[in-house]
Amino acid sequence: MINKTPLWKNLLIVVVVLVATLYALPNIYGEDPALQITDARAGSLELSLNDTVVRVLDEAGIAYQSIEASDRQLLVRFPDTDTQLKAVDFIKAGVGSRYVVALNLAPATPDWLQAINALPMYLGLDLRGGVHFLMEVDMDAAVSRAIERYAGDFRSMLREAKIRYAMIQPGDDGVQIVFSDTEARAAADTLIGKDFPELERGMQDTDANRPAIYVRPAEREIQEIRKFALQQNILTLRNRVNELGVAEPVIQQQGSKRVVVQLPGVQDTGRAKRILGATATLEYRAVDVAHDIEPALAGKVPAGSRIYYERDGNPVLLKKRVIVTGDQIINARSGFDQNSGTPNVTVMLDGKGARKMLAFTKESVGKPMAVVFIENKTETKIVDGEPVRTTRKVEEVVSVATIRDVFSKRFQTTGLDSPQEAHELALVLRSGALAAPIEIIEERTVGPSLGKENIEQGFKSVVIGFCAVLVFMALYYRVFGLVANLALALNLVLIVAILSMLQATLTLPGIAGIVLTVGMAVDANVLIFERIREEIRNGNSPQASIQAGYEKAFSTIADANVTTLIAAVVLLSFGTGAIKGFAVTLSIGILSSMFTAIMGTRAVINLIYGGRRAAKLMI
Repeated sequence: MINKTPLWKNLLIVVVVLVATLYALPNIYGEDPALQITDARAGSLELSLNDTVVRVLDEAGIAYQSIEASDRQLLVRFPDTDTQLKAVDFIKAGVGSRYVVALNLAPATPDWLQAINALPMYLGLDLRGGVHFLMEVDMDAAVSRAIERYAGDFRSMLREAKIRYAMIQPGDDGVQIVFSDTEARAAADTLIGKDFPELERGMQDTDANRPAIYVRPAEREIQEIRKFALQQNILTLRNRVNELGVAEPVIQQQGSKRVVVQLPGVQDTGRAKRILGATATLEYRAVDVAHDIEPALAGKVPAGSRIYYERDGNPVLLKKRVIVTGDQIINARSGFDQNSGTPNVTVMLDGKGARKMLAFTKESVGKPMAVVFIENKTETKIVDGEPVRTTRKVEEVVSVATIRDVFSKRFQTTGLDSPQEAHELALVLRSGALAAPIEIIEERTVGPSLGKENIEQGFKSVVIGFCAVLVFMALYYRVFGLVANLALALNLVLIVAILSMLQATLTLPGIAGIVLTVGMAVDANVLIFERIREEIRNGNSPQASIQAGYEKAFSTIADANVTTLIAAVVLLSFGTGAIKGFAVTLSIGILSSMFTAIMGTRAVINLIYGGRRAAKLMI
């Protein structure tokens, strides 16, 4: 009897080994500290950006390894982290607010491996560290937004109650409502006190001796507004991180107005920073067709209107009254307009927004409506050698379109610069608008939470244990033990390769899963080898013992691995955080160990003993 592995199985094993080796190889090259520069609107970079960055670094006397330019990003590599952190503020000031400058750890993988998309696997914060953002919520802006909402509610309420007023003016800490007579003021005061008991009211007269009411939120209400803004922003940030697909993120409150965000395994930190810090939203406003733009540009802006500008600089006169805001958008998807082929965002409104849009479009068929893109941008300038951050609000008209028909809940927005901008705007709108602007006040790469020395000791213990298993198998099972050791090494390579191909995040619990699967792979080989020994003791020939050992041990190995795989799948489905990281590597390890311990070792044993009549097995 001669044991022989079919040719297709041998070819399959060779292909798997080669592919696994290629895709596991990038993990040995490490990473370089780098700065990633991308366009804030996800557009193409200017050709002169490379020269600007080189000039800024040379003037600051900062050394760099290389600058890699592509259509969408510029990557500047540095020799160490200290140089990287020193360069970030100078480059931010040099390139301006149009570009996002983000800290990154760029893989040092050779180009020939990157050409086949072979990249290193991600390491979690507990192993490599990751990206750390400290964000501060603009609480004053949150209160101002609340006051503006109150002003809008007062307008609608007084119109419905048919109470005449002369002017409603939002201020720094409240709303002033001016009336033509005291009777209207008294009626409004009663109505506001009934519908808005959380507000404080005070009677006053204007400079022109006209009766007025000044309404402001009570101190307790202001605290509630600030608390809600922080909680809403944390929820929105969680939604945005989920859209980014980051594994095991940390998003938590720090103090009364700050949020900590830690993202392990993020490679495109520029995109993460752009999306997390984006305050982008949309407003839909009516175009003022009753007045000409020229007198408005000369300073005679009609009451109830305001001048906005399109992206090409053309002025547009729009109504101050907002039809729908980004707060009322419940879903958004990017795509392309079927008629023009330009990027667009399909927007879906909530019930309140749909009713407002329906009421407006019924009255405005044939009239133009504008879409205003609003974003708060943070700029960094070097003043007296120190970086100074300032925030400015950008409001741009991205499209002006004539309303052709009545619509309410679902419609399209066009006028965006690129498909990438449409995609990211849809992501931000879909994950929810921020209740108040946030500013990234600290950005850094963080080290492992357990400390470098503990991580090294952990890896050292894994290596020592693995080597001890190799020595034991080689001494106890001789040639068969060496074959099992080869399979164990291949099993590790397979796990690393699959994690790299999936771009999964490896954490300390994940390493525990790998160690467990290595032990299970050893168990499988021990079962097979002991079965072969038993067959030899029963007087069977070496070839028959090899065949019987693998076939009779298979069912036991399969049962044990399948039941463990079921448990791993349950952990993967219902677990979170560290539990899911453990389940991922355990699941991959079980499947790879089945392949290497059964098919891999049998092919090598057949290669050694299958082609000849062996009188004795080295087992």
